[in-house]
Amino acid sequence: METFSLFPLHELDDPETFDLNPDRVERVHIPPGSPPDQLPTERLKNFQMVFTGYAEKQAVIEATRCIHCPATEPCIIGCPLHNDIPKALFAIEQKKYDEAASIFRLTSNFPEVCGRLCPQEVLCEGSCTVAGYARAVNIGKLEAFCTDWQRNQHGFPTPRLEPATGRRVAVVGSGPASIAVAEELVRRGHAVVVYEEWPKPGGLLHYGIPNFKLDKDIVQAKIDYLESIGVKFICNMRVGRDIQVDDLQKQYEAVFLGIGAPVGHKIKLPGEDLKGVYQATEFLVRGNLPLDDLPESLRGLPEIGKAVAVIGGGDTSIDCVRTARRLQVQHGFADGTVLGYYRGTESEIRAREDDLIHAKEEGIHYEFLATPIRFIGDEQGHVRQIEMQRMRSKPAHQPEQRVPSRMRIPIPGSNFIVPADTVVLAIGYGGDELIPSKTPALKTSKPGIFEVESEMTGVATRGGIYAAGDDVRGADLIVTAIAAGRKAANAIDNYLRLLT
Repeated sequence: METFSLFPLHELDDPETFDLNPDRVERVHIPPGSPPDQLPTERLKNFQMVFTGYAEKQAVIEATRCIHCPATEPCIIGCPLHNDIPKALFAIEQKKYDEAASIFRLTSNFPEVCGRLCPQEVLCEGSCTVAGYARAVNIGKLEAFCTDWQRNQHGFPTPRLEPATGRRVAVVGSGPASIAVAEELVRRGHAVVVYEEWPKPGGLLHYGIPNFKLDKDIVQAKIDYLESIGVKFICNMRVGRDIQVDDLQKQYEAVFLGIGAPVGHKIKLPGEDLKGVYQATEFLVRGNLPLDDLPESLRGLPEIGKAVAVIGGGDTSIDCVRTARRLQVQHGFADGTVLGYYRGTESEIRAREDDLIHAKEEGIHYEFLATPIRFIGDEQGHVRQIEMQRMRSKPAHQPEQRVPSRMRIPIPGSNFIVPADTVVLAIGYGGDELIPSKTPALKTSKPGIFEVESEMTGVATRGGIYAAGDDVRGADLIVTAIAAGRKAANAIDNYLRLLT
């Protein structure tokens, strides 16, 4: 095989000028092209997805960068769903996009979402051998490309549904784990009814992820597909308030709990209750969704000022700063500031690499090793300033040891004041204690986090009840929730088939 030096990057940025012949080019010498994104100046004017999607030739070139490692391929091991990534990428390389999408769907219930929201840099792409030569193969964006192509051309593939078993299952919540459970069980012939407390189905995917990362039409298309194969959704119904688990067990042979970890942590500082201080979920749903998608109590855009501060260093924090910047532009504060404050260092921030890069491109800055002490309001009870304090690391046992942010301690005398007309608290999520408070037989390991026999089965501490995803692990990844939901669905199916 003849070896070529690296091609000029402009050839991949304009794929129509690039002549790819894998028979004569070593795959590792094909350089990565730039993902097609909206320009920062343009995307701040809208809430449309930043990643605009590969053109076919771009996708083929990127897929051809896969070197097809010997089994078992590192990318498969690195994926919590163990998708057959090399096989799917080879299908894209051969322009068999429908086949590639179907390969991803064999092991994933929502590859359109995983391809956009997974932290691929620490999962499949983080394990990619090509990263030893150049940037890893852009697996996530290829997953999004082929599944979008299939859905847009043909719709979701029609599954083979097993004969009806007469068994009924209640699924509580409609986020990633619940979607996986509902789809797997209805395919196996069971009747599935999903209870959702929000006005529309989708859970985290609809209400927790901004449009610029995941278009709501993608989520709605999945809901429509699930309804077409027999899943029923009942919205504006909160289990534990409007109906109890005891009631569900009288109507159904099994109950799956998949409400996630939806309760934002309180910061417990003076001034937390001032006007203009928001929990992350309220800020995101009011800033990203139309009125009809929201309960009446949350309708209307959040207040947005010229100086916005977001507290926290995870994915939700990044979603909030980027939403705030777009709202500022919308409100005529294009010269405003959005600052994120995190008590750890930049290397410890728990957000996706792509999202942090996009935030910086959009003019957002983070102040690291800083934590709030109090929120200061005006005479009308509205937040106007924050008193911050610098942080440093506790002494580590070894000089090179990475220090988690919780090991930070304040530096005496380092306090400083920053302006803030709007404050968003994005400091993590915990479980909802409502259901366990109404169902004492359901034991919890932490508030609102259910004990289960094993994450392989999701069997809870009351017969016929199952839980998986963030309900069991605490706030975690979408892909791990889908993986856990699939395992729970297998256990529920086995349980139902043993009933007499």
